[in-house]
Amino acid sequence: MKYLLIIGDGMADDPVPELGGRTPLEAADKPVIDELAKNGELGSVSNCPAAFEPGSATAILSIFGASPLRYYHGRGPLEAAAQGIALADGDMACRCNMVTLEDADLPYEKRRILSHSAGSIDGETSDALIKDLWASPEFAALARACDMEIHPGSSFRHFAVMHRADIAGLRLIPPHDHLGEQIGPLAPAGCAVAEKLDALQRAAFRYLDRHPLNQARRAAGKLPANAIWFWAEGTAALLPDFAEKYGHTGEVVSAVPLVRGIARLSGLPAPLVEGVTGEIDTNWEGKCQKTIEILSRCDFAALHIEAPDECTHNGDTPGKLQSISWLSSRETAPILEYLRSTGEDFRILILSDHKTLTSNRAHDAAPVPFIIYDSREPVRSGLTYTEANGLSTGLYLPDGTVLLDRLFQL
Repeated sequence: MKYLLIIGDGMADDPVPELGGRTPLEAADKPVIDELAKNGELGSVSNCPAAFEPGSATAILSIFGASPLRYYHGRGPLEAAAQGIALADGDMACRCNMVTLEDADLPYEKRRILSHSAGSIDGETSDALIKDLWASPEFAALARACDMEIHPGSSFRHFAVMHRADIAGLRLIPPHDHLGEQIGPLAPAGCAVAEKLDALQRAAFRYLDRHPLNQARRAAGKLPANAIWFWAEGTAALLPDFAEKYGHTGEVVSAVPLVRGIARLSGLPAPLVEGVTGEIDTNWEGKCQKTIEILSRCDFAALHIEAPDECTHNGDTPGKLQSISWLSSRETAPILEYLRSTGEDFRILILSDHKTLTSNRAHDAAPVPFIIYDSREPVRSGLTYTEANGLSTGLYLPDGTVLLDRLFQL
């Protein structure tokens, strides 16, 4: 028996006026996913506990069977694990995004945050900027005083580790949930470490805003990566061993450090496929082939696609529709064809981890639809894969940590 988990990050949504009141899942062309929904078990699930802000950190933990109420100590350490960064007691890890603040004759705190990813900056430019920043005199002195080091992430996602940091009370705000807002009220707050992080962000803006690479980006009509943003703070994490919990072995395919970190902390290898970006321009075929390769030698594979989420954060509704369609045609279809060709029985779980709303480009904790398809026993729901259809069946799981139990029929 083979088992496949497919996560379309943030593909669930609310009705969008520009789509005639339909959601992207209702509007997108996704015949293969809809076929599985019509011939499978269709329901809805809540992956984000009410105690936390909605997002992939808690949602993906839930999907992999680790209750955030017990195991979530911040997103940063989960992502650090994907980089092989080991945290000691007293260390704080956090995301260090390259972001875009508006070009305007305004004080720093009055500027609005325009992009949480500096316009989906390419990895080469992003790495060059973060390395130059850490070597600049003013910023380097502040970083040394904070005992902070940087780990470039080859995208807009870099990781910072602060040693011997007391983060009790620290409040850091996810930039993607506050696009278009002034940054003053969003600044780090809550403890002495927050003051140090705020000073670092201000110094970074003073340096990056005038950097030649950003001047070149402006000249080319691109958004500058003129600031950094600390968020997703946390301390060392330990997760349940996947094989011990479920009795299955496998691997996880994702471009996103958070997902690969959760996998590795769970004892699941997470090979990084060449050319993956976490954006709509990712290596779709490479991820598909890697998933098939894993299924050829393991009994479980998980495939995570970030593109629907990033397109929504970027205000790119056509891109969200395209990424959902490609999830069906370029990922699900070839993998399904491979599974059927082997003659071996299989079960597939497909879902969105959380909603990402076109209306405000932010995450939402509302229930999301899921499919479980069994090649041995098709269960005809007769319904396509949409938010409304998932709710209409009456099958509602209030706790996403039971999803893999259901997939593995435990």
